[in-house]
Amino acid sequence: METAKSMTNWKPNTWRSKPATQLPNYPDKKKLEQVEGIISNLPPLVFAGEARRLKQQLADACHGKAFILQGGDCAESFGEFHSNKIRDTFRVLLQMAVVMTYGGALPIVKMGRMAGQFAKPRSSDTETVDGVTLPSYRGDIINKLDFTEEARIPDPERMIRAYNQSSSTLNLLRAFAQGGYADLNKVHNWNLDFVQDSPLTERYEAMANDIERALNFMKACGISSDTVAPMRETDFYTCHEALLLPYEEAMTRVDSTTGDYYDTSAHFLWIGARTQQTDGAQIEFARGINNPIGMKVPPALDADTLIKLIDTLSPDNEAGRLSLIARMGAGQVEEKLAPLVRRVKEEGRNVTWICDPMHGNIEKSESGYKTRNFKNILGEVQGFFNVHRAEGTHPGGVHFEMTGQNVTECVGGADDITDEDLSSRYHTACDPRLNANQALELAFLVADELKKL
Repeated sequence: METAKSMTNWKPNTWRSKPATQLPNYPDKKKLEQVEGIISNLPPLVFAGEARRLKQQLADACHGKAFILQGGDCAESFGEFHSNKIRDTFRVLLQMAVVMTYGGALPIVKMGRMAGQFAKPRSSDTETVDGVTLPSYRGDIINKLDFTEEARIPDPERMIRAYNQSSSTLNLLRAFAQGGYADLNKVHNWNLDFVQDSPLTERYEAMANDIERALNFMKACGISSDTVAPMRETDFYTCHEALLLPYEEAMTRVDSTTGDYYDTSAHFLWIGARTQQTDGAQIEFARGINNPIGMKVPPALDADTLIKLIDTLSPDNEAGRLSLIARMGAGQVEEKLAPLVRRVKEEGRNVTWICDPMHGNIEKSESGYKTRNFKNILGEVQGFFNVHRAEGTHPGGVHFEMTGQNVTECVGGADDITDEDLSSRYHTACDPRLNANQALELAFLVADELKKL
């Protein structure tokens, strides 16, 4: 078996010789080449050492010694780019992480679908509105949402804008994570204003009071955030789907300390369910980068193909290298996931299992909105934990599409959002997201499951 260290036949551009799906057809090829050249000379957004540190933490999750929280927008946009939005999403992820840490007594590895989650796979290359057919919107890094012929033309220069926005986002995230905002003494301050009237407020405040008492005791013993860095700062990583390969190739660099290739657009990249063909371009690209990577696992994926993909993406069988992100749908998670988990365990493959309860649970509301029902999201999370308890394996993490904004896009939850409520604050350009209340409620439910392990 060829190992990652000996892949002499891989280069950042070898994906170009493979069948590719979900890539835009840029009409101006010369302009595309110029943009790729510009991006390839820009500074890295993340660093190889950070990716290696994340890989070690994902290895801990693989062995049941940590738990992963992935969360953020379905797709980032240029129009909604604002520091307050970044801060609020980061804030909710901090809340969720502290709830899970407190409830599950495990370190929480935090990854944001931020600073790079611009491209979106689509079920069709075109869409038709009122008899007019145009190319599909594929995310702001490729084309515009406006339903006009000009807006839907793929423009490679949008990659440069995506890079610049990602750089600004990462700069702010690093400041929040390392500059004192994540200090555990601020746990009371992480509540968003609109969460104050939430049914969850009382439960969160009770937990925050317990943490405060524990911190006061530790301070009396001479242990405080002034002397212990992990109490005042946190590791925070970025992740996105490795979809737009011209951009990902241009962002790939050789690490000067190891000589290995890293995609410096994010710490962690994943392969989606629509682009996991065993001989496909996205798999070819992902197999050669040394970042920790993920792959979505849909219900139609059979065990033999899964093992083949695992061996392609993680030939050294290194814990932390590959995470499998299961997205089955609430009604079939135990039936479809259990045989795959069992087979991977029998074959001795080291992978980190993550639950994505979002993408298998999209439905159309009576009012015509694309939505997700909170009870189905919860049901898939519970089914995921049930499978791992039954199989004697480790549930490694959860992957949510969520926002710190007060949106009404998913029905149900403690606030009991109804079909009639969806139109009031439905802002997503793609898939419906959990709002801060719903995300925090799920964090408590995950914490309860972690207590049972």
